[in-house]
Amino acid sequence: MANNRPAAHGRSRTGGTGSEAVALPPVNGPHDPACVHRSAYRTAESGIPWFRVAEPIADTGTAEARCRWHPDRETLISCSTCGTPICPDCARVAAVGMKCPDCAGGPRPGSVASRTRRLDLGMRTGGAPLTVGLIALCVAIAIVTLAQGVGISGANSGIAVDLGLYGPFVADGQWYRIITSAFVHAGLIHLLFNMIVLWWLGGALERYAGTLRFGAIYLSSVVWGAAGALLLAPDALTVGASGGIYGLMAALLVLERQQGIALLGSSVGIFLLLNLAITFVIPGISIGGHLGGLVGGFLAAIALSAFGRGHMAYGRMAPAVIGGMIAVIVGGFAIAVLVA
Repeated sequence: MANNRPAAHGRSRTGGTGSEAVALPPVNGPHDPACVHRSAYRTAESGIPWFRVAEPIADTGTAEARCRWHPDRETLISCSTCGTPICPDCARVAAVGMKCPDCAGGPRPGSVASRTRRLDLGMRTGGAPLTVGLIALCVAIAIVTLAQGVGISGANSGIAVDLGLYGPFVADGQWYRIITSAFVHAGLIHLLFNMIVLWWLGGALERYAGTLRFGAIYLSSVVWGAAGALLLAPDALTVGASGGIYGLMAALLVLERQQGIALLGSSVGIFLLLNLAITFVIPGISIGGHLGGLVGGFLAAIALSAFGRGHMAYGRMAPAVIGGMIAVIVGGFAIAVLVA
């Protein structure tokens, strides 16, 4: 009696009508999903071989997952919260692991919001109304200052005395100087340098994080910059937007860190180190104002990122975030009044 069970796959051996089982190799390799295996059998009745086409054999190898928002991209990254596969462009760095845009609270990839909120440090205008407004106000005050006959390096104009930061005046109740001193500058060179940097860094941060978040960071930086200046030199007349600008640098560093960029390995980090060197080398610069601005910008960025649990630019403005931001600003203001 003939044996009707198929033989094991192997090299084909033919022998007339009594051929043993034949395994035809796939055209594109053993893992070709379109391949089929053909087995020949010899019936006992006719002795004529016949072929049966088997179902395609599934690849037993491990297939890589694909990004939910970019199905054409294979990825080994998944959201630490919901487990959704995400590609590097969709991943949001969190305090623990990586999160998808949904869990991080940001816009979905491909949306209008996600296309317009990219960190761009290029010299651009548009999309930053608050930055432009701050620059316009500083320039307007500078024009009035020049009209009073102040030279290139003048610092004792009537407006500087009326609006500048001076400890004894703040102690007497003129708390508005904590804010107004950031809009007065000691001459054209001081104004020109600060406005260029504010346009560069402030515009980039506002376009990426939004006007509300940018305004909160800048206000916190100005307040803490005033606190630092009053702490180290309460009897010196201090003016300029440098405290606010240093706070923007600190916030950009926090933002870059949340995106997985090395703290001091970016253009912002190098620029900050250079300016810190200038702060300590050149006399007449408010060291306390610059360092205080750094602290204020850092604290504001941490508060907006839910104290490290979310994303500074994409996180939801939950009550805890708003409360933390208010606490940072009020705390800096209180310190400035106390040390005046």
